[in-house]
Amino acid sequence: MADAERNSKARIRVLLVDDHQVVRRGLRTFLEIQEDIEVVGEASDGAEGVACAEELKPDVVLMDVKMPGMDGVEALRKLRELANPARVLIVTSFTEQRTVVPALRAGAAGYVYKDVDPDALAGAIRSVHAGHVLLQPEVAGALLSQEEANSTQGRGGSLTEREREVLSLIADGRSNREIARALVLSEKTVKTHVSNILMKLDLADRTQAALWAVRHGVAG
Repeated sequence: MADAERNSKARIRVLLVDDHQVVRRGLRTFLEIQEDIEVVGEASDGAEGVACAEELKPDVVLMDVKMPGMDGVEALRKLRELANPARVLIVTSFTEQRTVVPALRAGAAGYVYKDVDPDALAGAIRSVHAGHVLLQPEVAGALLSQEEANSTQGRGGSLTEREREVLSLIADGRSNREIARALVLSEKTVKTHVSNILMKLDLADRTQAALWAVRHGVAG
């Protein structure tokens, strides 16, 4: 029993939010065969997804963008308002940047398409759970182009040298654990540096921090 409990605790808890039952069923069928992933619930729209995320406390939410009622972007904004710690991975059939970009700006950790290879989907879940940001180059470019050129231009000077090192590694897609190893710091210290970076640059999350680093030449 103790081993079973340990294995359960080690699993990545996933919530599925999509208005198409067949999509949810397909995702669940595949994810349930992954030893390190557990599907803890399903929701058919954004409002239900937010309620389930608050109740079930998943590690990762697989969220559709286009849904009736509250869509995925609005649900992301609501989760941010509630300070829900779940990492949100957008799963969409829409390839237009105008669909994906607002979701990323609202706090998504990345996105995949609904026709993604199943193993790649599992890898994406593990990646965002580990703290990575999943951005394809063309979407990162679209996000950067939408930023106001001078919105945070002068704030980089307030970062310490260590914070700039941490920021560079965030832009490289490293998780807090990987940053800690690279800089020989504790993970708690890295979390403090990340919080300070977001506060000083007036940014909401790691995605925005990574984009800021690319724009201002901090990325390695």
